[in-house]
Amino acid sequence: MNGKFTVSSYRQAKRDGRKITMLTAYDYPTAKILDEAGVDSILVGDSLGMVVLGYEDTTRVTMEDMLHHIKAVARGTKNALVVGDMPFLSYHLGRHESVRNAGRLMNEGGCKAVKLEGGQEIQDDVKAIVNAGIPVMGHLGYTPQSVNLFGGHKAQGKSLETARRIYRDALLLQQAGVFAIVLECVPYKLASFISSRLDVPTIGIGSGAGCDGQVLVTPDMLGIFRDFSPKHSKKYVDMGSAMEQAVKAYISEVRDCAFPTEKNSFTVEDEIINQLKNEN
Repeated sequence: MNGKFTVSSYRQAKRDGRKITMLTAYDYPTAKILDEAGVDSILVGDSLGMVVLGYEDTTRVTMEDMLHHIKAVARGTKNALVVGDMPFLSYHLGRHESVRNAGRLMNEGGCKAVKLEGGQEIQDDVKAIVNAGIPVMGHLGYTPQSVNLFGGHKAQGKSLETARRIYRDALLLQQAGVFAIVLECVPYKLASFISSRLDVPTIGIGSGAGCDGQVLVTPDMLGIFRDFSPKHSKKYVDMGSAMEQAVKAYISEVRDCAFPTEKNSFTVEDEIINQLKNEN
């Protein structure tokens, strides 16, 4: 990536046939590493509820949670486009509330765009947020905030009815003004079809290579989150095991008095210690 990646860069990448890269981050050091590595975009996802805060799903994540983590990520990012997830119920209580909360994520948090889950039911909210000057990314297919409606973590779009609904919702979101749409756990042929019919880029997660870009949850791809491993993810390195071994080595060295050594410690002149002894 050369220079800042922006909302316009998303559109240009689609026109050029260049795949877009996106990863999640929830803290300053991770954001800085991803940004310096050259990832196009960073999503501060409400997935933090599960992979950082230990919740069972994402529905317990609050606006304050999102603001806290978006601020940290924004401070560590120079070039990647930072997108902040709007959490559960932050855009379901009327357009005024939706715009206000989206504005908080940008003004207080420092992200450059927000992401909303849903289709036709949030079309008016998307329009209102975009009209307020806030870029919006859509999210269709498996939408984690609706996990209780789906009855669990399940792929979406396997029947004609659900496939038609996802396609229709993608067109409606595009009309509402989104600059990109995440397609999560959508059958890859359907995701490829939808991507070919849209002017805005699609970002896939568990939806195949036919999307215009991809996003992964960073703790999944690094092997840090070990409660479960999603089928759609790929573990590029097992940092979880490496961390565990490092912690075990630390415990062993402390107990055996092998750490710290003088190299890890600060010195003082012996005469100062002798003076203290004499004072006692």
